Amino acid sequence: MALRCSPAALPDSVASDIQNLKQLSGEQVSRLSSLIFSFLKEQKEVDLFTSQLEDFAKDNGISLGPLKSIVRSILLVLNAALKRNLKSEDLQSDLVVLGLDEEKARLFADKWRSDAAVLTRLAVGRTLSINQLMDMEWKFGVTAASSELEKAGTIFLQLKMVIKKGNQLEPVYVELTLPQFYSFLHEMERAKSSLECFT
Repeated sequence: MALRCSPAALPDSVASDIQNLKQLSGEQVSRLSSLIFSFLKEQKEVDLFTSQLEDFAKDNGISLGPLKSIVRSILLVLNAALKRNLKSEDLQSDLVVLGLDEEKARLFADKWRSDAAVLTRLAVGRTLSINQLMDMEWKFGVTAASSELEKAGTIFLQLKMVIKKGNQLEPVYVELTLPQFYSFLHEMERAKSSLECFT
C-alpha cells in the first residue's frame, strides 16, 4: 500500500493499531484526536499526556496498553505527514488506506487542517535549536610526508565545532580535504541564505 506520508513501509503494527482505533466511536476518536493534537501543539510533558491517556482509557473502558499503541502509531503517521508537509486530504487518504473509515479519518484531517501551520512552526523551531553551533575553530595544514606518494603535499582543514545539545556543550572534530571544505562552505552559504529568507 502506497502512502503519501512515508515512501518506506510503516511497521505492521500501525495497520493493526488503526484497526483497533476503528473500533472506537466517532466521539471517542474525536476526543482522542483532540488529546493528540493538544500534546503536539502545546509540547506537554509526556507524564501529563500519559495521565490524560489513563483518564481517557478509564472513562471509556479501554485498556491502556492498546490505547498507548494506537497513539504511538497515530503519532508516527502524523510526524511522517509533518515531515512531508502533507495536506489534510492526503492525511485523510493515508488513514483510509491504513484501514480507518472515512468519517474517523476526516476527524484527524480536520484537526490537521486547523493545526498544521502551528505544528510546522514548532517543528522548524525544534529543528533549528536542537543542535546549535556555539563556536568553531579551524586550522589549515599541508601533508608533508605520507606512505602514499599522492597524499604528500595535499591541503587539509581541521575543524573543531562546539555544539550545544540540550544543556551541554559537545566538541565535534572533523578533518576535511580542500574539495570537501569548499563543498562544506558552499552548503553553509546556502543554509545561511535560506535562513535569511525566513527572517
